[in-house]
Amino acid sequence: MDTIEKNKKEMLHRKVWAVVGATPDTEKFGYKIYKKLKAHGYTVYGINPKYEEIEGDKIYQSLKDLPQNLECVNMVVGPKVSKLILDEIKDLGIDYVWFQPGTFDEETIDKAEDFNLNIVYYDCVLVALGE
Repeated sequence: MDTIEKNKKEMLHRKVWAVVGATPDTEKFGYKIYKKLKAHGYTVYGINPKYEEIEGDKIYQSLKDLPQNLECVNMVVGPKVSKLILDEIKDLGIDYVWFQPGTFDEETIDKAEDFNLNIVYYDCVLVALGE
């Protein structure tokens, strides 16, 4: 089993997630992924400074504002934002990051690897959980 498959398996067993780029826009992946994780019994926190809530759930400004420690972060933002948030992830001691397609570039992946994070990329959490 390769590293990405191993990481994916481990992440799907972790139960406390944040979705960076969560949105109340039902057409967007930030909404679909947030709802899918919740529907599968995960504790999920939405992170997006543009919104206050999604269907009554509080949305947080940043990862450091969360009321509990995270096990996994799902990125649903552009590569520039993903790369910046990696610093916060490292500072908070979070080990697992799932980059949705389109949320990373080579620099972002290099930075995540430099931080020794367990990462998944080129893979969609919606597909992994069965749409």
